[in-house]
Amino acid sequence: MPFINVKTNAKLSKAQAEQIKADFGTAITAVPGKSEQWLMVNLEGEQMLYFQGSDAPAAIAEVSLFGNASGSALDKLTGSITDSLTKQLGISASRVYVSYHLTQHWGWNGNNF
Repeated sequence: MPFINVKTNAKLSKAQAEQIKADFGTAITAVPGKSEQWLMVNLEGEQMLYFQGSDAPAAIAEVSLFGNASGSALDKLTGSITDSLTKQLGISASRVYVSYHLTQHWGWNGNNF
């Protein structure tokens, strides 16, 4: 039950969004037990986002995961998320934050896991 929410000040076309979604679908498998089948992705382009006092292209990806994940799995996922945003939107890796929220409680279909 992963959810990846990306906010960026870069312009985001439908084609770029589709490719990022596909990239994230592959990337999420870095976390054991996670797959694109349960992945939800939200992409918000052209946000008023500033980093280091500048409105140069930047992004934040917030990743919510049900359960736990190892540091090495999250390192790999961070790299894949960053690579996709760099490749698709031209955002320097040094201007991408990735944050993680791990939870033991996740609701779906009217119930909790």
